[in-house]
Amino acid sequence: MILTVTPNPALDLTWHADRLLPGETHRVDAGAARAGGKGLNVARVLHAEGHEVLALTTSGGAVGEEFAAELESSGIPHRLVPVAGATRRSIALVDESSGETTVLNERGDGLAPDEVAALTASALELGRGADAVAICGSLPAGFGPDELGALVGALRDARVPVIVDTSGPGLAAAARAGASALKPNAEELRAETGLDDPAAGARALLALGAGIVVASLGSEGLLIQTADAPGGIRAGLPRRLHGNATGAGDAAVAAMAAALAETPDLAADSPASADARARLARRATAWSASAVLMPLAGDLSPEHAALEHEVVVTTTSTGNAGPSDREATA
Repeated sequence: MILTVTPNPALDLTWHADRLLPGETHRVDAGAARAGGKGLNVARVLHAEGHEVLALTTSGGAVGEEFAAELESSGIPHRLVPVAGATRRSIALVDESSGETTVLNERGDGLAPDEVAALTASALELGRGADAVAICGSLPAGFGPDELGALVGALRDARVPVIVDTSGPGLAAAARAGASALKPNAEELRAETGLDDPAAGARALLALGAGIVVASLGSEGLLIQTADAPGGIRAGLPRRLHGNATGAGDAAVAAMAAALAETPDLAADSPASADARARLARRATAWSASAVLMPLAGDLSPEHAALEHEVVVTTTSTGNAGPSDREATA
């Protein structure tokens, strides 16, 4: 079983416009409302792909009631921690003409100390029996880098592989706590490490204690770096896909969670682990790209299996993000 933990969930609201013009009035079809937040999107992808998954998150207020009802109807196994604050909303405006998406994320209410304790206790209770745990999304007030690091450390002490997908100081806190894997994007890497080169930024997080870093680079694909293996992996599609990119990174995290559940020593410097990382690079790229083709975050296009065959996976002997030395065979 794979457990996803979403400390700061949202009711995702998505509208598609033929052409989005700032300052203008737009007439659009009815929008879609879906229980979301990064961990929920990860759980949706895994559930749809036949993996046993359990989604842990919070819910509160009137928006939380709509959130909980939609999550129940989705059929995704879940556990909700009740909180006093209202569940936040996230609004995605998709411009069909350009393929660009504008996202408005409410910050959300913070968690009280007893709510943090309840969420952490549930994560530890459920996580100790999991094959992998993915902690995803922004951190609400009250559940900051220290709380995240403590949770990651406790799960690692229980020998459970932990993936963290967050931004800001939480990235470094998770790395110091020994997270098995981190999934930043290029902007998050740059903001946290101060380094423009994604490979250098990934190595900086690895030096803090993370096992593997999978950095999503937008249209340039992704980069995989490990602390033990001497080289890195780059993966990407030879063509650019247009659509709603809001769930692309979450699809990559879903692929990471499945890979870690199957190969806990994914970061090891061994031929078997190297092959597993190459397979992960191909799948994470294909799943991420196929998510862009779907109207809502948390879904994969039926084309994702075919896209895997298009992905170009290359390795480098030095771990740099420049030209690759050879094409991987996985």
